[in-house]
Amino acid sequence: MSFAVTGPVLPEIRAIQDDMVALRHRIHAHPELAYEEVATGDLVAERLAAWGFEVHRGLGVTGVVGTLRRGTGTRRLGLRADMDALPIHETTGLPYASAHPGKMHACGHDGHTATLLAAAQALAQRGQFDGTLHLIFQPAEEGHGGAQKMIADGLFERFPCDAVYSFHNEPGYPAGHFGFRAGAMYSSSDTVVLTVSGVGGHGAMPHVAVDPVVAAAHIVLALQTIVSREIDPNDMAVVTIGAIHGGDAPNVIPKTVELRLTVRARKPTTRALLRERITAIATAQAAVHRASVTVDYRWRYPPVVNDAGATEFAAAVARDWLGESLVIPDLEPLQASDDFAFMLEAVPGSYFIVGNGEGEGGCMVHNPDYDFNDAILPVTASYWVKLAEAFLADGAR
Repeated sequence: MSFAVTGPVLPEIRAIQDDMVALRHRIHAHPELAYEEVATGDLVAERLAAWGFEVHRGLGVTGVVGTLRRGTGTRRLGLRADMDALPIHETTGLPYASAHPGKMHACGHDGHTATLLAAAQALAQRGQFDGTLHLIFQPAEEGHGGAQKMIADGLFERFPCDAVYSFHNEPGYPAGHFGFRAGAMYSSSDTVVLTVSGVGGHGAMPHVAVDPVVAAAHIVLALQTIVSREIDPNDMAVVTIGAIHGGDAPNVIPKTVELRLTVRARKPTTRALLRERITAIATAQAAVHRASVTVDYRWRYPPVVNDAGATEFAAAVARDWLGESLVIPDLEPLQASDDFAFMLEAVPGSYFIVGNGEGEGGCMVHNPDYDFNDAILPVTASYWVKLAEAFLADGAR
């Protein structure tokens, strides 16, 4: 297998990089959705056990934790990778494209899993650390809160960590460039479903109906004033109506119209304000048009907030191993979301990005033409090894 590598690679990773890329392709070809990651979990558990890890299964339904201890050190480190795919039909035409129509690794979780497995093999082989390493393979990141489920099932009670780290590939950034940011890294992500109810009727006699389509249209327009007129311009917020469903015929006024929103913020106070104002505006606008609205506000993922000390430590390891040219020291925050936020609420740690490419590899995630860039797997796996060894160094504080 031949591909360009984007940065320095440890000899132990270079020796297995072709096998790990082949493993990534195998996972890519057989994607599994949230809480269905049975075959992926089997593969992960089998590899970890073969390398000498204690393997634990069942946290978060299909989660896998591998534990490796060396020496007498008391430090404990967690490294996390997500395993689930998305309900998207793949159109890449790749030889290892999804064999399951309507399911696809469109966010690179196949690459995240294969990268951490490569690091696991190298760490077991090198054995150059003093302490306890927990590798966390998480299910159901894509909107189903697998991290929260693992925590509720006792993740950090059974596998306590002094710090926890994770990464995400990021299209649009140079391949193999690592980006770090202390504080808010990703935004929160909440889903809102507004069901506007009126009185159905004939389209030729609107005066005897209560039209939820008109009410819904006014709600859509009014919601746009929240960010433009009620949020501090120095702050960040997003209110997007991504779907509108209502009616089947041009001459029939439907009884209901459904609006589906994604809502994002970085500050908890802004997140709470968005909920308050969306609810109030939708209710008032519906009432003005003699309709009513049911607000189903789904409080999903909080912002990803990186611990300052943990982030500086990770960035320092990157500068030392990769060199200054491959490190983005103060990455601009991104509007994506990730349920790793729940782990960071429980344990200090940091979430960083690795560029997936600007041209090839630059296709945005959640896209049917996306693919994880194999060129970043060896360098990222090598970085995982260096980070773990630095954190769990003999006498490290």
